[in-house]
Amino acid sequence: MNRRTQGSATTNYGGAGVASKRVEVEHRDIELPQSITVRELADEMRVSAIDVIKELLKNGIVTNINQVIDYKTAAAVAEALGHQVKERPRANVQASAMGMARLREIRDGEGSLQPRSPVVTILGHVDHGKTSLLDVIRQSNVVGGEAGGITQHIGAYQVEVGDKKITFLDTPGHEAFTAMRARGALVTDVAILVVAADDGVMPQTVEAINHAKAANVPVIVAINKIDRDDANLDRVKRQVGENGLIIEEWGGDVICVPVSARTKEGISELLENILLLAEVMELKADPHGRCLGVVVEGELDNTRGPMATILVQSGTLRVGDVVIVGDTWGKIKAIFNDQGKHVRKAEPSTPVEILGLNTVPRPGDILAAIVDEKTARSILQARQKERDRAEASRTLTLEDLYSRIQSGQAKELNVVLKTDVQGSIDAIRASLEKLTNEKVRVNVIHGGAGSVTESDVMLALASNGIVVNFNSRVEPGAKNLAEAEGVELRHYTIIYELIDDVEKAMSGLLEPEYVDVIDGHAEVRQSFKVSKVGIIAGVAIQDGRATRNAMVRVIRNGRVLHESKVDSLKHFKDDVRELTVGFEGGVGVEGFEDFQPGDRMEFYHREQSAKSPARLSTR
Repeated sequence: MNRRTQGSATTNYGGAGVASKRVEVEHRDIELPQSITVRELADEMRVSAIDVIKELLKNGIVTNINQVIDYKTAAAVAEALGHQVKERPRANVQASAMGMARLREIRDGEGSLQPRSPVVTILGHVDHGKTSLLDVIRQSNVVGGEAGGITQHIGAYQVEVGDKKITFLDTPGHEAFTAMRARGALVTDVAILVVAADDGVMPQTVEAINHAKAANVPVIVAINKIDRDDANLDRVKRQVGENGLIIEEWGGDVICVPVSARTKEGISELLENILLLAEVMELKADPHGRCLGVVVEGELDNTRGPMATILVQSGTLRVGDVVIVGDTWGKIKAIFNDQGKHVRKAEPSTPVEILGLNTVPRPGDILAAIVDEKTARSILQARQKERDRAEASRTLTLEDLYSRIQSGQAKELNVVLKTDVQGSIDAIRASLEKLTNEKVRVNVIHGGAGSVTESDVMLALASNGIVVNFNSRVEPGAKNLAEAEGVELRHYTIIYELIDDVEKAMSGLLEPEYVDVIDGHAEVRQSFKVSKVGIIAGVAIQDGRATRNAMVRVIRNGRVLHESKVDSLKHFKDDVRELTVGFEGGVGVEGFEDFQPGDRMEFYHREQSAKSPARLSTR
């Protein structure tokens, strides 16, 4: 119900030198969603976005016109400007797969829940026997005579142990495990960490442990290859303990099972322990009603069209159901089990392959059975709108950390730390975690030596964290993924600057972030001495351009020898402002003269990042 207030509000339109204009603002009852941009909030209230930004500033929140804010913050602004606010009902298709299942369980009550099979993912270092172990489990007699009869690979398998079942996800490793979690698909109940008895804990083992911890998934340690002559179980147990997994016989709560994929020793004990852990966890789901599930794999079959492997999490999936899956939808034409056989339905914790979707979905996409095709289309439109709104705020950056702390959105800063050498990790980790205060906890969820990989970026994305890189290189794929997914990736060469930036971000004093913009590259052909100038390099510009007063790196054999400014730039004997691709010339570098043929020069300049504000508010 609309109403007019007795007074009026002042709204400032125009720039410098333009007089303020007083307009009468209509105070109304408005409904606001869980998240909304500043521009959309201004449109809802029919005021200028500048007024909204000013009101946010009063509360210590620095935003721009496209910034996404939560309902609580938006409601406070609207009420301050005289509006009556209520929360817009949330669409039940917005939650993650596991979240939706949990909501369904709560809604239907405990009486409708029934025990379900555990879902297990096998993680570990390459060549430690993950695939061999899964093959042995699939082909052993626990599948009731179906050994060797599996006709197709669907990425998930269900095995029988007595009168119970266990579902195994055959993922390529912890990268896929975390990629699914990054999209909200918390599908794994138990993680099996495979460690070779003759090799011990390796870098990928540590990564797998940290990925499992970040997902808060219980871990069972399977020490494989115990039949090897050089197997050393005590060493493995000690090493996993050093990484936070204390096994039961040493006073911890982590189950440890010695196994051999070659001799099949310990396989039955491993399966029994999985069921024992599942019983303690009291895994339940509602098999009634419409299906909720998650995509494990998707592919385009040349003859059958888009196919998807689905893990049912709640309800029952049936042939003929209309489903929405991520950004696509379809009507289920056929369902195949993990042995390639046609089935009419699939209940919770059952992996199946489905036919009938319009396009191929992504791993981690949510499947929900709905009423009809018209509803499917309207839900997909609503999802796209919500996705657009949430795009700007899906990941955390150091720049917006303080404002999120103040608004109560940020309780924890998760950091993926990569360094050049192992010795730097503990020192940086300890310094970062000391920054924890009563409002926000700094949590280094993974630390490792070596290049920043796509796995690191995906872990940061799944944990709503940032990647901090100290003196190590970034793989091209990781850089591209970070840019595509909006994950903050920061590079440092000095430890105190790294610590200082995080501390400033937590207190709202972070300075603008600057990024290096590459202008061009050149190859050194020879060096020669010029009177009154010194030694300069004769170069050929290979791409882009070189400009006078640009920043420059001198690189030899892939290693940066020197970094400073261009001191002089010549074309033959003439001083020039720039040299472009295809030209040759002479380049003098400030503070460096030891040029050698074959050296590369990288010319660049620095710009303030577009996402970086001039300074965060400290109020």
